[in-house]
Amino acid sequence: MGCVSAVPPPRNDADAPDAPQAPDARGGRRTVAVALLFGALGASVVLLASGRVWARGTAAVGGGSLPLTADGRAVTGLPAALAIVGLAALVAVFAVRGRSRLLVSGLLALSGLGAALAAVLAADDRRALDERAARTTADTAAHVAALTHTAWPYVTAAGGVLILLAGLLALRFGGGWPAMGGRYERDGSPRPRKAAAVNPDRPEDLWKALDRGEDPTR
Repeated sequence: MGCVSAVPPPRNDADAPDAPQAPDARGGRRTVAVALLFGALGASVVLLASGRVWARGTAAVGGGSLPLTADGRAVTGLPAALAIVGLAALVAVFAVRGRSRLLVSGLLALSGLGAALAAVLAADDRRALDERAARTTADTAAHVAALTHTAWPYVTAAGGVLILLAGLLALRFGGGWPAMGGRYERDGSPRPRKAAAVNPDRPEDLWKALDRGEDPTR
């Protein structure tokens, strides 16, 4: 008579082709990291580039000329304002779920798109320098001469595009991202923990169940 072992044979997962597959958590973490990088970097670029000189020119004063400059916030404050909105939306994406997350992700994408468009449309603007020339010369009809523009408006637009990409990633993959305090239900109570399966033929499982305060006979 052969020996009969109480220990169950090792399970071969290859024999169960219909077993449910675990979600790709690594891919989810990757998209979260990329979206955070794009959003934070894009907002930083917009805020930094908006403070740089976008336009240069001269104003005629007496018999000479006075050099004038205008930074991005003097030309248009919209990109910097939308970058701050984008940062707030980037944080809020992880604080909400469901349809609210979809709406916040859309706000994130729109803030990046708006910042990029505002920067490009203001890249050749001369109104800020004309106003500065009028104040400097005390002549309301004064206009800036030798007007030149820098590349900073386009750098600002590139930052806006990064924010836009972060928003598009959130719209596409945000449904599977974790939320702040995700292990708690909406009422603040912790989610019930599922009891581990106990094999009655394995004494070590019985002892572990008793240590956890569970009834292994159920």
